[in-house]
Amino acid sequence: MPASLPKSVTISPDVLFQELNGEAVLLDLKTELYYGLDDIGTRMWQLLESNGQVEAACARLLQEYEVDETTLKQDLAELIDMLAEAGLILVQPAGDDAPQPGS
Repeated sequence: MPASLPKSVTISPDVLFQELNGEAVLLDLKTELYYGLDDIGTRMWQLLESNGQVEAACARLLQEYEVDETTLKQDLAELIDMLAEAGLILVQPAGDDAPQPGS
């Protein structure tokens, strides 16, 4: 099943990001929960954080990694869903004008 990517994401102001040896730790200041990202998840986070445009992040990742587009979009969609469910980002669905809470 093809992945459905949102238009953009906005990082919650309550999230701290710290990179450690190519991987990352995210801390949700509201819940005081930590989340870990591997090296590829960290790169995805960095690109989403830079401007929030999901398609631009996807295009850049396709240039940087040897991966087919379908697999990349599926992986990126899964990461975005996990981050949104945890309340770490707000998602703006494709074709929508306002960010949506990620629950």
